[in-house]
Amino acid sequence: MATSTLTTCRATGRSLLGHSHPAIAEAVSRQILRGTHLGASTGEELRWARAIKALMPSIEKVRFNSSGTEATLMAMRLARAYTGKNKVVKLQDHFHGWHDYAMAGSDRSAPGIPDASMATMVIVPPGDLGAVEDALNRDDDIAALILEPTGAHMGQMTFDTPSYLKGLRELTARHEVVLIFDEVVTGFRASPGGVQVRYGISPDLTTMAKIVAGGLPGGAVGGKADIIDMIAHRGRVYHPGTFNGNPLSAAAGAVALELLASEPINERADAMAARLKAGFNEVLGRLEIPGHVHGIASMLHVVLADCDCDREICTMPHRQISAAAASPATTAMKRGLQNRGVDIMGRETILVSGVHNESEIDQTVEAFSDTMAAVRAEGLI
Repeated sequence: MATSTLTTCRATGRSLLGHSHPAIAEAVSRQILRGTHLGASTGEELRWARAIKALMPSIEKVRFNSSGTEATLMAMRLARAYTGKNKVVKLQDHFHGWHDYAMAGSDRSAPGIPDASMATMVIVPPGDLGAVEDALNRDDDIAALILEPTGAHMGQMTFDTPSYLKGLRELTARHEVVLIFDEVVTGFRASPGGVQVRYGISPDLTTMAKIVAGGLPGGAVGGKADIIDMIAHRGRVYHPGTFNGNPLSAAAGAVALELLASEPINERADAMAARLKAGFNEVLGRLEIPGHVHGIASMLHVVLADCDCDREICTMPHRQISAAAASPATTAMKRGLQNRGVDIMGRETILVSGVHNESEIDQTVEAFSDTMAAVRAEGLI
């Protein structure tokens, strides 16, 4: 039984800089002495917004809130107000928080949500541009399309990312539909500028949380100025919030993003993720266990299913991925890694940080090798 734990879930994706980064801790401590809630905008909030804009050129203006769920809810409302239309296209199983609209087309149960709310959401299969085009041609009351730009569940269920995103950009522009990238996880991780910079595809709106607030609670919506300008204190989209852009999150977020802009943190995280992916795939091959590890940048997913796919993008049937994730073998893998001192996110997701080192990665590969040998010996594979 392990006596210490190496975390590769990194606080559900918010800790690309690791836990308690000294520069962030210092900034937050300094701000605590100045004030934790001032009831008005601060210089730190402006600095935070400038740091976001410097990394994501598609963003002209930013509005802060307190979480990723609030960010996606605000983005949908802004799109509806901007277009004067009511419906939003969402990809099946894509995760955008827990509000009523986000739960449509989810693989989770959704009691307590009115049918009328669900009726405003148009669900399409991911990766199918034809289905999106049919929906836009069939219904002229669509305000926006929202998606996780690397695929559902942080890229666990992928599609041919660059070409698909390019196709969505062309379709939404042609139909004057607002394109929303939910970069709550991928923002500042897929690259310092997120998926949109990695693949050179600009959305109209971007939702952010996790890394954007430097590990503290916080979220944001950024995008075209004329859409963000739909927010006003009176007469337009109303957006009060006690902790919107709060000084502590602003201080942490500004420092975190400035570090990502000035230091090779993403490069280190990506290199360690590549080392981990290669090690895990070597283990699976050596033990003759059907499966692979795939993922973009520092976001990795273990799939215990028969498919030769160890690249960034793995286009295999979503049903097969879901079945593998729910299998006894995957559950045993999760528990076995925990018992050997490695904590992954959920049952199959690994988020590598810029502070993981080669020794820790190699320890994780060794723990995976021992775990998978035990899983096989138990007859679960």
